[in-house]
Amino acid sequence: MSEARSMDPTLVDLPIGIRAETSLADPDTCKFTVSRTLHPGGPFFFGTMERAAGSPLGERLFALPGVANVLIAESVVTIGKEPSASWSPLKAAIGRRSDAELSAAVQELLDKEVNRSIANHGGKISIVNIRQGTLFITMSGGCQGCASSQATLRQGFEVMVKRIAPEIVEIVDATDHAAGKKPFYPHAGQAR
Repeated sequence: MSEARSMDPTLVDLPIGIRAETSLADPDTCKFTVSRTLHPGGPFFFGTMERAAGSPLGERLFALPGVANVLIAESVVTIGKEPSASWSPLKAAIGRRSDAELSAAVQELLDKEVNRSIANHGGKISIVNIRQGTLFITMSGGCQGCASSQATLRQGFEVMVKRIAPEIVEIVDATDHAAGKKPFYPHAGQAR
């Protein structure tokens, strides 16, 4: 995935779609069609991990347990697996971005869209961590303790995150909202 991003900077904001098709002729082979070009130029076949040296995508695929060979051609990646390996965990790992890649995508969303908008209310959302599909965030400024913070989080930010990073399955708000000093919309009975 990082190869595609280095090729064309305009593709950074677009989510990548991957469709997997297991071969009927060879159950140890699966073709992955990607929604963008990964490797322009001719097809590249890597029969071993050593042959994939120098290809970031090839090296990353061979790092997965059970991968026997890799063929990369434009927007199609065909992977051969060891007969003893299962496709279920391999398919899940192949379509998944690393936590660092997810963090970078979410941070870009925060910088370009979300925090610019909620800054009008004196608020900010920050990433604490991303771990195994869970994004941990804190809300500060006008968002900390705000009566509308959960609406901002669930109906705004969460919807936007799902658009750019569907791998994130849960967002946990780690904010101490009771410690909010200047919430934009105070809760009933709370002084502003």
